[in-house]
Amino acid sequence: MRLRRVLLFIAACSFTAYYIYEPLPDEIEQRWKLMLTSSFFRSLSHLADLSELLGLKDYMGVMYFITLAEEVVPVSDEHVKVTEKKLDGVDVLLYEPKQQAGDDELRSAVVYFHGGGWCLGSSRMSPYDLLARKMVTEIDAVVLSVEYRLAPPHHFPVAYEDVYRVVKYFLQKGVLAQYSVDPERIAVSGDSAGGNLAAAVSQQLQKEPGLQVHLKAQALLYPVMQALDLNTPSYQQNGDMPILSRTLMVRFWSEYFTSDKALFRAMMTNTHNCPESSSLLKFVNWSTFLPETYRRKYNYSAPAVEAALKDGLSQSFTDPRASPLLVPDSALRSLPKTYVLTCEFDVLRDDGIMYVTRLRAAGVEVTHEHYDTGFHGALMFNMWPTEFLISRRMTDNYIKWLKENL
Repeated sequence: MRLRRVLLFIAACSFTAYYIYEPLPDEIEQRWKLMLTSSFFRSLSHLADLSELLGLKDYMGVMYFITLAEEVVPVSDEHVKVTEKKLDGVDVLLYEPKQQAGDDELRSAVVYFHGGGWCLGSSRMSPYDLLARKMVTEIDAVVLSVEYRLAPPHHFPVAYEDVYRVVKYFLQKGVLAQYSVDPERIAVSGDSAGGNLAAAVSQQLQKEPGLQVHLKAQALLYPVMQALDLNTPSYQQNGDMPILSRTLMVRFWSEYFTSDKALFRAMMTNTHNCPESSSLLKFVNWSTFLPETYRRKYNYSAPAVEAALKDGLSQSFTDPRASPLLVPDSALRSLPKTYVLTCEFDVLRDDGIMYVTRLRAAGVEVTHEHYDTGFHGALMFNMWPTEFLISRRMTDNYIKWLKENL
């Protein structure tokens, strides 16, 4: 009996270790902690697949548990005043320094868009709440964290329209005066899908007639920048990395546009481009815009151009409000100074680096911080039990840049 228990215990431990273990690159710090964290995400993903297969709840509906598990009620503390508001009909969280500004003292401001593939995430999640408080206390900034509507209930361009409305409303001089914000010291920022939204907003604001207040900066944290080529070197190299696999990123993209699974299948094989998008492939040609360091052993092959997708979906993923990389150089030249954070072990690495290359070629002042040991989403792993050392470094460098450039 005792031997049987020992054997069962050994079998259980072996199975657990087998399930948790993933062959991660040696360069990644705290690899076992990342494996443990990843095993939770994988388990939830398997459950979501099963739920969708059985017709119980759709995939993103199950995955939304991650958002709910980390949601907090943002409350004021001794240093930060937190207020829930609606700006032009969109829910936002407003973080302000408790110490009142003097009559002649104006503060900088950051409008922040959370990540989550346009399908998950919330400004009310504890990592975003903590980040907003750090920006308030360390930069003495007003932070506006936007709760935009998510897919699949709300497909593109709803999320973009929500954040654009907030920024346009906030940039009114009368509104800025209410919060003692300096009109010349405002940035938009976001991570992952939020970085995509921040980049799109920055571009589109240039087209806004009669805009009196302009952004001073944009800060893009491992941003999603294009939906045309989902087979860049970073997609190939990091397709099975924890947190954001290629399959999950493709699922995010397809769910952002439609609930029709045909788009997901086409995107998985990189055969979703059609004649309408073929002329834009030059803007995402990584053989041109990626430094040799990142191209490595991979050979460029232009995505296949197939028959047009139904329902005009190609008009969605070729829209620069969804894929900010798909604009000519003339649309980049007047963009504000830019901060781009990229991670080596991230499917989105090349999206960010290609944007850096194109912005610099257009004459935009760009600070690019690349983390050789970084993985997607690392900056938001800032709380126990999933606090990573790299998250602290990323946060410190990001806030330092904002402080010096706002």
